[in-house]
Amino acid sequence: MGKKQKKVTAPHQKAAPKNEPDNGMTLKDLLSSDMVNKLKAQADEMKQAEANHKEELRKQEEEKKKQEQKRLENDFSYLLENSDPSWSKHK
Repeated sequence: MGKKQKKVTAPHQKAAPKNEPDNGMTLKDLLSSDMVNKLKAQADEMKQAEANHKEELRKQEEEKKKQEQKRLENDFSYLLENSDPSWSKHK
């Protein structure tokens, strides 16, 4: 029995990077300044909407924590378990 010969394949040629166009023109150059400004404004609006959404979620979480704490403060067994066992401080 003979050894199997390994086939050597040539490395694949990589295409030009996607962010560098062939003719040197960028998308910003191809679009009118009006359109670029509209797109920037839209991006800013989207960022602001996302920030508002995150802030709203944060407020809701904070409100849930406050309600849970208020509920626990009215629960006698919770207060008994988590109270300071040293009653001498309260004399």
